[in-house]
Amino acid sequence: MSTLRGTVQGLPEWDRCAVMGVVNVTPDSFSDGGRWFDTTTAVKRGLDLVAEGADLVDVGGESTRPGASRVDESEELRRVIPVVRGLVSEGVAVSVDTMRARVAEQAIAAGAVLVNDVSGGQADPDMVPVVAAAGAPFVVMHWRGFSESMNSRAVYGDVVGEVVDELRARMDAVVAGGIAPERVVFDPGLGFAKDAPHDLALLARLDALHALGRPLLVAASRKRFLGRVLAGEGAAPPPARERDAATAAVSALSARAGAWAVRVHEVRATADAVRVARAIEGAA
Repeated sequence: MSTLRGTVQGLPEWDRCAVMGVVNVTPDSFSDGGRWFDTTTAVKRGLDLVAEGADLVDVGGESTRPGASRVDESEELRRVIPVVRGLVSEGVAVSVDTMRARVAEQAIAAGAVLVNDVSGGQADPDMVPVVAAAGAPFVVMHWRGFSESMNSRAVYGDVVGEVVDELRARMDAVVAGGIAPERVVFDPGLGFAKDAPHDLALLARLDALHALGRPLLVAASRKRFLGRVLAGEGAAPPPARERDAATAAVSALSARAGAWAVRVHEVRATADAVRVARAIEGAA
C-alpha cells in the first residue's frame, strides 16, 4: 500500500485507493438529479454501486452544485435517513454527505460510518461537536461559502498554497472541537469556489496536500473542469453523464498519487482504474 494513502480510524483498511459511490437523493443534482429520488430506487442504486465495486456509498439529500438553493432540514432528513437505514441493513458502509449536524447525527444513529461535510464543519456550528461526540470519521473539504456565492470566491494568488493553508486551519479547528486527528480526511474541494485551472493545479500537486499528513478524498466525478478539458477551447462541454471516462482517468491518476479514496457517480470504470493503479504500484 502507498505510504501516502494513510488510514482512517473507524473505517476499514483497503490495500488500494477506495471507491466511494454517490447516491444523490435530490431532484436537482448537476449530474443525475431526480434519478434516485425515492427511497426504494436510491437504495437499489447504492446496492448496484457496491456490486460494481464501491467500497463506500455516499448518500446526500442536498445539491451543492454552483448556484443551488438549500433545502430545509426536515426535507433533507426525509430524503436521506431512510436510504441510509436501507443500505446499512444490507451491510453497506455508508457515508452521509451533509452540512447539517442533525442530519449527520441521525445518519450516524442509523448506521452511517463517515460524515462527509463539504463545508468542513463551517456551515453548522453544531457539526463538529456532534461528530466529535459520536467519534465518527469526518471529511473536511476545502470550502469558501455556500453554492449561491461560491463562484465569486474562486480568486487565488497561489491556489495550492492557499488551499493547503485553509485546510490546515480547518484541521486545527475541528481537532480543537474534539474530533480526533486520526479520524480526519481532507478533500481539496474540486469545483467549489474553483475554476478549471485551479482544479487541474490541485490534481497536479496532490503531493502538497499529502504534506498535511491526513488521507485525501478526491471528488472529481463529472465536474465542470472535466467538461472544459474534454471540450477544448471555445467549444461547448459535453453533458455531465458523458464525463465518466475522464473521471476514471482522474481516479487512476489520483490513486497512483496516493489518494485514500475517490468519489464517483459511475463506479465500474473507476473500480477497474484503481485496481490497475494498485497493480502498477505493486510492481514498482
